[in-house]
Amino acid sequence: MAIKSLEELKKIREASKKKVDLREKGESTEGMTEILIGMATCGIAAGARETMKALYEAIDEAGLDNVRIIQVGCMGYCHSEPTVQVSQPSKAPVLYGKVDEQIAREIITKHILKDEFIDDHLLNKTFVKA
Repeated sequence: MAIKSLEELKKIREASKKKVDLREKGESTEGMTEILIGMATCGIAAGARETMKALYEAIDEAGLDNVRIIQVGCMGYCHSEPTVQVSQPSKAPVLYGKVDEQIAREIITKHILKDEFIDDHLLNKTFVKA
C-alpha cells in the first residue's frame, strides 16, 4: 500500500493506535468488559488467532472503548477450542466454546451490545442460566 499524503499517514497511525489501545487499556479495569481468549497450542491449532482478529475487528467496528481482549493459556476445554470467556462488571463470567470468526462477531453484537447469549456455544450453561 502506497501512502500518498501526510493526512493519509495520520489516519493510518490513528487507526493503529486505536487497535493498540484495545490491547493496553492501562491499569484501571473498573467498568471494563474483558474478553479472555485461550491462546495455548490447542487454541491456536483450532483457529484462535483468527477468532481473536475477528473480535478486535468487531470491537473496532462497534466503536467500543470499554472492552479489552486478554490472551490467556489453556482454559481446560481443549475439546471446545477456540474458547472465549466474557467477563462483564457485576455479572458471572460466560464461557463460549468452538468460537470461530462468525461466533466471535456475534459475541460482540449479541452478547456485549444486546446482552443475549449465543446458546449453542455456551460451555457453562447451568452456571449462567441458573
